[in-house]
Amino acid sequence: MPDFASIFAAIDPAVVEPDVLTDTTDETLLDTPWRVILFDDDIHTFEDVILQLMKATGCSEQQGEKHAWTVHTRGKDLVYEGEFFECFRVQGVLKEIQLVTEIEG
Repeated sequence: MPDFASIFAAIDPAVVEPDVLTDTTDETLLDTPWRVILFDDDIHTFEDVILQLMKATGCSEQQGEKHAWTVHTRGKDLVYEGEFFECFRVQGVLKEIQLVTEIEG
C-alpha cells in the first residue's frame, strides 16, 4: 500500500505529516491520588470500625480511633489515599463488614 504522506510531500513539500495524538488518560487517571472515604452509620461499634481500619489500611489503633471519631462527628472521613487499585483493595476490606465507603479520584 502506498505511503500517501510521502507521495503528497513529493508533490508539495509544504505538506507536513499530521501529528499523532496518543491517549494516556486511563493510565494518568489510575496514577492520580485516589481517596477512600468512610461514612458514618448507626450499625457498627467504634471497636468494629477501628479494627477494620487497622486491617484495611495498616494504621495504628490510635489513628483508627481518630478516624472513627471524625466519621462519628463529621459524618465522613478520608481514611486512605493512594493508587486506585490499592484504594480498591482497602475499600474491599472495609466492606467485609458492610462499612459504607466511596472511592474519589
